[in-house]
Amino acid sequence: MIPREASSHRQRFSREPAAARRRWPRVVSRGAAAAALVLLAGCSTPVHKALHAPIFFPSAPELPRVQYLRSYTGLRDIEEQSAFNRFVVGEKQDVRLDKPYGVAIYDGKIYVCDTNATVAVLDLERKTFGYLKGAVGPGKLSQPINISITPDGTKYVADPVRGQVVVFDKNDEYVKAYGAPGAWRPVDAVAFEDRVYVADPDNGLVKVFDKQSGEMIKTIGDKGEPSERLDRPTNLAFDHEGYLYVTDIGRFQVVKFDRDGHFKRAFGAPGDNFGHFARPKGIALDRDDNLYAVDASFNNVQIFNKQGRLLMFFGHGGDKPGDFLLPAQVTIDYDNLKYFEPYVDPGFEMKYLILVTSQFGDHRVNVFAFGQAKGKHYPTDAELMKQIEELRQKEREKAQPK
Repeated sequence: MIPREASSHRQRFSREPAAARRRWPRVVSRGAAAAALVLLAGCSTPVHKALHAPIFFPSAPELPRVQYLRSYTGLRDIEEQSAFNRFVVGEKQDVRLDKPYGVAIYDGKIYVCDTNATVAVLDLERKTFGYLKGAVGPGKLSQPINISITPDGTKYVADPVRGQVVVFDKNDEYVKAYGAPGAWRPVDAVAFEDRVYVADPDNGLVKVFDKQSGEMIKTIGDKGEPSERLDRPTNLAFDHEGYLYVTDIGRFQVVKFDRDGHFKRAFGAPGDNFGHFARPKGIALDRDDNLYAVDASFNNVQIFNKQGRLLMFFGHGGDKPGDFLLPAQVTIDYDNLKYFEPYVDPGFEMKYLILVTSQFGDHRVNVFAFGQAKGKHYPTDAELMKQIEELRQKEREKAQPK
């Protein structure tokens, strides 16, 4: 808050007696002190309040499963510049994400691959907007597309222009890089146990590296029957049993392999109906191994169970809170709930976070809570699948000629 300007009182002051003039500095001092208190009050940390009316998916009267909480697009969405600081040094210039794709969250920090810049770091604890400090010198990035983070804080950034997967430690310092530039185009990298798995769409496969030596061990997706092979893999994720999931934009599917590269199943199919894909992109899995898959054409995230059945979807195209404009990546997090609890509706119980990037619009990094309304009975998976089948049957009946 910037204090109101005081009038000069020059004419009145010149006509006042000397005693009154001697009292004037005290009045000014009291006014300055009051203004300083007002300014300093602006330095205290504000209590978060809801930024908008609650937005739920699915919408009422259906039972809510996902609540949109808030979004981040630039410096002003996270940094809290006090009124005193603004008064002294002026308003900070806003810095915005340009075209984000990959996103991950670890230890109170959101890491965003800004494909036209570098990896942005949104520190939720310190409330600052910055950049990955190790991405200079040997760690310099050309076009970071995707980022994944292991439980120990090691970060793997896929950079197709640099032609390598660049590794940073828990302190965001450069460690090493995998792969030879020019021989491939890495677009996503995920570490699992002692290996690093990298999607290479130009060669139509996933390359597997030894985590320690950096040597390539084998490839996945280029063997077996034609129906079991990859075409243009772009995004990777693992479930808790160690199965690898691969988004394949050439097949319009998400394909599941075991760690030895054996084909297990495919999710979705080309089309514009529920459970189909038009432009599949980022994927993630929750602790129940439900698959979350972004579709850039539908501007939504579809959720499938282990058997490949569609459970629900959320989001739609637009530039309002909760909307997407060319969504790219999704990640799920159970460890940083405390930073978003103030935004959760009092009648909704949050279980975990879902972060989704949009490449355009005013809402680039979107944060959702998955959970349920307090005191409400939710159907079991079997009951839910029955409801879905009944809905599909009604759709089929509507489509039949009369």
